This record gives sequence, C-alpha cells and structure tokens, in this order.
Amino acid sequence: MTDWTEPGAFEVAPGVHRIPLPLPMDGLRAVNVYAIDTGDGLTLIDGGWAIEESRTLLEKSLASIDRQVSDITRFLVTHVHRDHYTQAVTVRREFGSHVSLGIGDKPTLDLIHDPDVEEDPYVEVLRTSGAGQMATDWGTYTAEMTPDLTLWEAPDTWLSGDHEIAVGQRTLEAVSTPGHTQGHYVFADHGDGLLFAGDHVLPTITPSIGFEPKLAGQPLGDFLNSLAKVRAMPDLRLLPAHGAVTGSTHARVDELTAHHDVRLDLCREAVAAEPASSYDVAARLPWTRHERKLKDLDLFNSALATLETRAHLELLVARGEMTRTLTDGVHIYAIP
Repeated sequence: MTDWTEPGAFEVAPGVHRIPLPLPMDGLRAVNVYAIDTGDGLTLIDGGWAIEESRTLLEKSLASIDRQVSDITRFLVTHVHRDHYTQAVTVRREFGSHVSLGIGDKPTLDLIHDPDVEEDPYVEVLRTSGAGQMATDWGTYTAEMTPDLTLWEAPDTWLSGDHEIAVGQRTLEAVSTPGHTQGHYVFADHGDGLLFAGDHVLPTITPSIGFEPKLAGQPLGDFLNSLAKVRAMPDLRLLPAHGAVTGSTHARVDELTAHHDVRLDLCREAVAAEPASSYDVAARLPWTRHERKLKDLDLFNSALATLETRAHLELLVARGEMTRTLTDGVHIYAIP
C-alpha cells in the first residue's frame, strides 16, 4: 500500500485531487489539501503550512496536473491551525485568492494580534489544571517566540452557520463542526459522495480536544455533538486532512465516539479512586496507542494530554457526574 504522505496530486474523484504537503518537525508528517477544478481555476480545501518545503511541493504537485499556484482562486479552510491556514494567507498575498474561515476561530486570531497579551494563554490554563511545572516550562518555551503576524491575517469571509457554497459546477455544504477548534468546518459534496473532513474526523488518530488559546467552555461536548451531526448526514467517503482516504465517514465517527466513551469511563475511575486535578488524572491514564505514561511524553504532547483530560472532566461536571472545586488555584474534580 502506498504511504499517504507520498508527494504528488492524486485524483480522488473527477476534478478533485489530494495533495499531501510536508509538516517538518510535526508527528503528523503531512497535511492533505484538496484541489477542486472549477473550470476557470482551483478551489483548495485547506492551504498547508507556510514554509518553503510546503510551497515548493505544492508547486510541483500542481504542475503534475498542468496547474500552478496562480490558478488558485479560493481557499476554504477547515480551521485556523497553522498547517491548514497560513499558506492560504501567503498565497492570497501573491495572487489575490479568496480565503474563508469559520467565525468561531476569530477569537484565536484576535488573541494572536492582541498587543496587551503578555503571557502565553496556555500557561494559566495549565496552572489551573494542576500542571504547575509544565506551565512554567511552557512559558519558558514560548517566551521568546514572536509570531509572524502576516501569517495570521483575517480571512476575506467568515463562515457562519450551515450553508451551501458553489464551487464551479459543484455545490458544497459547509457544515459547522466545533470541537477540535471552535470554528472548525467540514465541506460535504453530496453529488460525488465526498466529505472534506479537515481534522474533525481522522482515519487513524483522534483529533486534539481542548487545545486552543481561547478555550471553549465545553470543547468535548461540542466535538461529540459535531460527530453526531456528521453521523446524521448521508454516509460519505472520508477525505481527511491527515491520513488516507477511506470509504465510510460513519464507521470512523462511530469509532471516535466509542473512543471518547472509554476515555470518559477511565476519567470516572481515576477520580473515584481519589479527587484529583486534570494533570493528576492525565498521569493516571494511558496515552497513544502504545499506552505511554504522561511523564514519558514531551512537553507539547503532555500539555495536549492534560488539557484533553480537562475537557473530559469538564463534560462530566456538566453532566452532573462530577463536581469541581477551586483549591489553591487548581481545579479539583470529585465524584459527588
């Protein structure tokens, strides 16, 4: 079987090509962008990460189907993360391509541009999650990072609600699916039976939940509701941002829902043993398919794990299955 990260432009339906672009220093290895031929140009679902390697490979991949970057007239970006959004911004600067993004991601862009924000917003969230040392390490790690604000300019259009978008002769249904980020969208092509799923539904991994600079109140609740929303749609071929194209979105949604049911059960068991912070619970749970310990993860992934645990615990609080109290600046969860 061909590795899904292999460079090129791969036809997944008439007039639709999957183009994997590299993600250096990222465990995901690549991001799929999807080029849709509109007759007078191209619409891309997602843009890739604005780095030289990605731009070079985008040019080569488009050339293999007799297209070039200047043919891109529009980007429909599933969410604001750098591997999906930033290259769309740089291409727009050169060629005037139109960029659309979900309105729920506006608070994240606003925060990036806020001159009054002095501390990385994750530091306080980690601190109140009981991960004091991790918060300190995270603050040190990010203190000297200055974001290139030109990569984080606002889109031309904010997507809001569910609606149809004409893309050449196609009609895509833009479906709001908050969870991975508050502004996440998927795009359904019912004519060809395709779901451009972004990071909402991934074929072999579970998307991160609760890891946003502007934290949602119930990120896991939002994500599960969005999964149910996609499950209620007709079953479509899954065109993910990371991983190979697969035959059934419904099958993978069922697996993701079951996965989070298991994680919720594990969180209940961990807190039943003893009231604990999100960090404490995360340290009691296995991580990744290899069931690693939290202490064995690097800083980024241990922070990811802590905040995802927090999202599970907060959902259990919202359901009335747990209580949360603030003790010495840390949220402590308990079974009532």
